[in-house]
Amino acid sequence: METAKELPACPVETTLMLISDKWKVLILRDLMPGKKRFGELKKSIGSVSQKVLTTQLRDMEEKGLVNRRVYAEVPPRVEYSLTELGKSLKPILDAMWTWGEGYKAKNS
Repeated sequence: METAKELPACPVETTLMLISDKWKVLILRDLMPGKKRFGELKKSIGSVSQKVLTTQLRDMEEKGLVNRRVYAEVPPRVEYSLTELGKSLKPILDAMWTWGEGYKAKNS
């Protein structure tokens, strides 16, 4: 996880650093209801490549937003879920949803 010294001085910039990528926001959206396996996430997100999704999930895990749980099965089963920190982004996603709905209503 980042230390305070490595984080931008501006809180908005800090938030953007954590979720600025399109895929990260969609991962957050799709994990808000609960845990998902990699294939479920890939299917629900859509056009993301396996490599990009893996990279984004690893980065989000490193930043403390996502948990990765590997089950000792054959074949191995991996589930992803949001940490409490990840779940704390819900009001931001809700605000983005509401704003997007309003924008679409005005421009359709």
